[in-house]
Amino acid sequence: MKRNIIALIYDFDKTLTDKDMQDYGFIPSLGMTPEDFWRDCNNMAHEKKMDGILAMMYFMIERARGKSVLTADTLKELGKDVNYYPGVTEWFDAVNEYGNSKGVVIEHYIISSGLKKIIEGTEIAKNFREIFASEFVYDEYGVPYWPAVALNYTSKIQFLYRINKGIFDVSDDKNLNDSMEERNRRIPFCNMIYIGDGLSDVPCMKMMKAYGGYSIAVYQKKDAKVEDLLQRGRVDYIYPADYSENSGLDNTVKNIIQKMAISETLYREYSKQKHEINN
Repeated sequence: MKRNIIALIYDFDKTLTDKDMQDYGFIPSLGMTPEDFWRDCNNMAHEKKMDGILAMMYFMIERARGKSVLTADTLKELGKDVNYYPGVTEWFDAVNEYGNSKGVVIEHYIISSGLKKIIEGTEIAKNFREIFASEFVYDEYGVPYWPAVALNYTSKIQFLYRINKGIFDVSDDKNLNDSMEERNRRIPFCNMIYIGDGLSDVPCMKMMKAYGGYSIAVYQKKDAKVEDLLQRGRVDYIYPADYSENSGLDNTVKNIIQKMAISETLYREYSKQKHEINN
């Protein structure tokens, strides 16, 4: 177990960005408004009794049929249109530097129901150790024809285990489900911080609290739903989605990192003393 690694894990849409990734470029390319697209998509999911994420992926393929706006390459290009909350683009280097000053390594991960290809095309993609997100199967022309991976709010949990065990190949279910001793796991749950934006992240947030990690909900505008997450103990902290230096979010994440670093120092001292006694 690499106790000196701390994992910062993010949802993407409305956690790092101010709206859903499809809203920036893909939906306008169809000649639709985001409101119309999501209303029709949600209505279809309800009528057909489909999983919401699978419905979204199917709806994207159907609405893009014959328009040449939905390929692996065009999706990556759409990543360039994404807008971020304040401080996001500077956040990763700053947090990495802070972790280094405390003697720990910071790794960043995405667990998103959005599309992996779009995230891979963003300017911040290079900062992530792994991007776990919904993905299509593409034909020889790069055109999607089937979902390869679909992450809904409950299936996101498996990717916390993948980070914990260091099993990043999404097709590798055997090793993921095999028993693994705690000491052989790559990053303990108590060294994880999950940052999301709302109800779709609640299972991951609750799991963090249950296993000794931390969860933070960010918001554009505080409302009763956000406050309810804190009141019901579903999340540890709530903050405006401002990643700038000395913001509430920035200060709290750094304080958590400092606490985790201190725990690591104490653990190393305990291990050293135990080793001396046994030898």
